[in-house]
Amino acid sequence: MKLTGSEIFIESLKLEGVKYIFGIPGGTIIDLHDALYKQDDLKFILTRHEQGAVHMADGYARSTGKPGVALATSGPGATNTITAIATAYSDSIPLVVFTGQVPTHLIGNDAFQEADIVGMTRSCTKDNFLVKDVKDLAYTIKKAFYIATTGRPGPVLIDFPKDIQVQKTEFLYPDTIHLRGYNPTYHGNFRQIKHVSKVIASAKKPLLYIGGGVITSNASEEVQHIARKLQIPVFTTLMGIGAFPEDDPLSLGMAGMHGTFRANMAIQYCDLLISIGARFDDRITGKLSEFAPNAKFVHIDIDPTSISKNVKIDYPIVGDAKLVLNDMIPMFDEYSSVDWKEVRKPWLDMIDKWKEEHRLAYGDSDKIKPQYVIETLSSINKDEDIIISTEVGQHQMWVAQFYTFKKPRRLLTSGGLGTMGFGFPAGIGAQFAYPDKDVYVIAGDGSFQMNEQELAVLVAYNKPVKVIILNNGYLGMVRQWQQLFYGRRYAATDISVQPDFVKLAEAYGIKAARIRKSSEVEEALIEMKNYKGAFILDAVIDREENVYPMVPAGAPLNNMLLV
Repeated sequence: MKLTGSEIFIESLKLEGVKYIFGIPGGTIIDLHDALYKQDDLKFILTRHEQGAVHMADGYARSTGKPGVALATSGPGATNTITAIATAYSDSIPLVVFTGQVPTHLIGNDAFQEADIVGMTRSCTKDNFLVKDVKDLAYTIKKAFYIATTGRPGPVLIDFPKDIQVQKTEFLYPDTIHLRGYNPTYHGNFRQIKHVSKVIASAKKPLLYIGGGVITSNASEEVQHIARKLQIPVFTTLMGIGAFPEDDPLSLGMAGMHGTFRANMAIQYCDLLISIGARFDDRITGKLSEFAPNAKFVHIDIDPTSISKNVKIDYPIVGDAKLVLNDMIPMFDEYSSVDWKEVRKPWLDMIDKWKEEHRLAYGDSDKIKPQYVIETLSSINKDEDIIISTEVGQHQMWVAQFYTFKKPRRLLTSGGLGTMGFGFPAGIGAQFAYPDKDVYVIAGDGSFQMNEQELAVLVAYNKPVKVIILNNGYLGMVRQWQQLFYGRRYAATDISVQPDFVKLAEAYGIKAARIRKSSEVEEALIEMKNYKGAFILDAVIDREENVYPMVPAGAPLNNMLLV
């Protein structure tokens, strides 16, 4: 039996295991929505902006490891997706985004709501396709999901003309797919893995550098096994947070521009830096010529283009982190007689001294300190398995510093692109993925206003997302730079003219509260935790509180501002 393109779209997504599609309808996808209306297996989530829709799909993907799916109409609907697609691309998140397009015979004629979305997204997608023949549709969808989820994951876009949606053809969905020229390397070179295992075992001051690729490959257990077996301290990138339990004695927390003192100093004094699923980006390295000056470098990554891109690597291994580490672990058995705690004692003692000298801290005040809010949230949820999604800015760094993450996929945050407006819709996407988990969004007042219209989704679908707005009336991270490096010239960063967030929430029928004093924090967070529905907490914080430590741009990691 022949199916229309719209029906093929639905049947293909069902075979891919898709449950939710996030988006907004429009003229060029009205046939797709008519087909969706006639079935019950796929649930379409009506958002209030296409950027919000793709961020929701992204949050779903980050929290589950499964590809997220979004659908937008042509022209402005399609262009509204670009920021969110670029966000996913920067953080290697698997998405398949469908956009409507004008009928094929009108493409290139400047038709109403026509935009070359394939051309526009070429630099921020792993691949993208314009479907010109309904016979190619099923194969193209299969190809998109395959590319999005294999190798180094990423977003793939399919542009879907209106006439293709109504044309009919026989539905044949391939079970497997092979793409010439696209063959990701999963298993590392065994000889190189064996050599690297000996290099690691012989190092005096080794250090594990864990990025988001460890979470993507589900390699957290393997990293923990190696770290504990060989007593190697561990630091993470922002994207790697949760891959190694932060309450473990070997955890140094996050490193880099706003990393811990002990992590940054360990980098500068280690003799072997073992990077797994990370890319040596500028937020981690600081001044590149003075990054880890005493170290040799091991780099394990599935993306060969990431190796030696920023730092010359001495021992490269291309492959999936989980598979490479599983091959490496048995090789350490030959050192079973070694007392690794004794071997590593001088190195770990040095790190412990740094930890004692400069712990993460903040001042005491009647005003609400944002760090205290995060610490208290962590404390009251220490036995709970919750998901936290952040916006971008100072609050994002305070979450990374002061919340104790113990498992992967519990922190959702925009790392590579730093997208304000990401956290709230991403948290909603995670709540769809895990309806029985508590999902918290930590936002700044500036970031929250980027996609605050998605409050409607909480009400429409009865999603109990908890939002904490750390409200300082500034675009805080930019203001901090202006304070420290631009003589307190706060150019265009004062946003104290803003909505009353409590009244805004209540206008949607959502419970909300405001706190202004430190003494109110714990009680408010407990009330929020115990409330069964969506809750917005407007926490008015100390306006000029800064994020420390801070490595100034272009400075080496050991040149940190501590107060």
